[in-house]
Amino acid sequence: MTGVVVLGATGSVGTQAADVLEAHRDRFRVEGLASGRRGEALLAMARRLRCPRIALSDPEAAQALRPSLRPGDPELRVGPEGVLSLVDEPSATTVLQATTGAAGLPASLRAAARGKRLALANKESMVVAGPLLGAAARASGAEIVPVDSEHCAIHQCLRAGRPGEVRRLVLTASGGPFLHADRARLARVTPAEALRHPTWAMGPRITVDSATLLNKALEVIEARWLFDVPADRIEVVVHPQSIVHSMVEFVDGSVVAQMGPPDMRTPIRYALGFPERLPAERPRFDVRDYSQLTFLAPDRERFPGLDLGFEAARRGGTAGAALNGADEVAVAAFLAGGLGFDAIATVCADALARHPFVPHPTLDDVLRVDAWAREEITARCSR
Repeated sequence: MTGVVVLGATGSVGTQAADVLEAHRDRFRVEGLASGRRGEALLAMARRLRCPRIALSDPEAAQALRPSLRPGDPELRVGPEGVLSLVDEPSATTVLQATTGAAGLPASLRAAARGKRLALANKESMVVAGPLLGAAARASGAEIVPVDSEHCAIHQCLRAGRPGEVRRLVLTASGGPFLHADRARLARVTPAEALRHPTWAMGPRITVDSATLLNKALEVIEARWLFDVPADRIEVVVHPQSIVHSMVEFVDGSVVAQMGPPDMRTPIRYALGFPERLPAERPRFDVRDYSQLTFLAPDRERFPGLDLGFEAARRGGTAGAALNGADEVAVAAFLAGGLGFDAIATVCADALARHPFVPHPTLDDVLRVDAWAREEITARCSR
C-alpha cells in the first residue's frame, strides 16, 4: 500500500484525485488531505476516503470547522505548518501537490527534501523555483512526476528514447475560448466569458490563463526545468481538440505523441502509479471518434503572453518568479473587474522587464521577487 497526501484536495485536481484514490483503495492509503479554507468539503472528503488527518492552512477556517468534528473524525491540523506536517508523515511516501499558485512552493520543496514522490500539479513550484526544486530532489533522491496533462504527456513520450536523442519538446495548447477573436473582441472579454473553457474543466486562474495563453507560457518554463531542455528546443502548437496532449521529436525524425480525451484523472493515475499504469473504469479511447485533429501556429500578436514564458525560460534566475507573481495578481484583478483581459499580458511583461533580476537566486531571492511583482501589479491595478 502506498501512503498518499493530497494538497489542494478540494480544488479541481484534488477532487479528481480523490476519485482515483477511491477507485484504487487496494493500492493507496490516504494519509492526509489539505486545503486552504474549504473545511466542510475537506472533512466530507476525509470521511469518504477514511483519511486520519486533515489540515487547513487558514486558521479561521479551521476554527469554524471544529464544531463539525465528531468522535472518530480525522485529526485537524492548522496553518501552513499544519500542511507541512502532513508532508512530513513517515507513512506518506507520495505527495500529490495540487495547491493553486506559488503558495504551494514550500510544501513542494519540503516533499522533495524529504525524498517523497512528488506528483506535481502545482506548476508554479517549478516556474518560480525550478532549479531549487530540482536540486532538492536530486539531493534526497525524490522523484518528481508531473500531473499537468502536457508535462505528463511529455514524461510518457520521453520513455521512448534516451535524453541525448531528444530534438525538441512540443507542448499543445487548446487556444482557449478566444482562439479566433480579433483584438477589439479581446478588449471586451468579461470574466464570465473567459471562464468558459471549450475543452477542460479547471480552476479560475488556470482557465483565464488558458484564454490568454499565459498558462502555456508558464508551462514552457516548467518544461525547461522539469526536463532540463533549453527554451530554444521547446515549441508550442495550438490544438483545439485537446486530444494530443503533447509530443516529443527525436533526432531520427520520429515524433511520439500522447493522446486521449481531456480528463485530468488520466495524468493523476499515471503520476500515482508510475512506472506501472493503473487500470481505468472508462470507455476506451477510439481515434475514429475524432475525424479531424488540427494543429496551428499560435498567434503571438494577439496573445503576446506566450512569448513571456520563452523569455523567462531563457533568462532563468528570478524571471519565472516575477512572471508568475505578476500573473496571479493580474488574473485576480481581471476576475474582480479591475483590469482588462487584454491588459493581463501587458502588466506581466512590465513586471518581467523591470523586476530586480537575480541570475542564481536563493529561496529568499525568489520569495522577494515574488512579493515585489505582486506589490507592483496590485499598485498598478489600484491606479
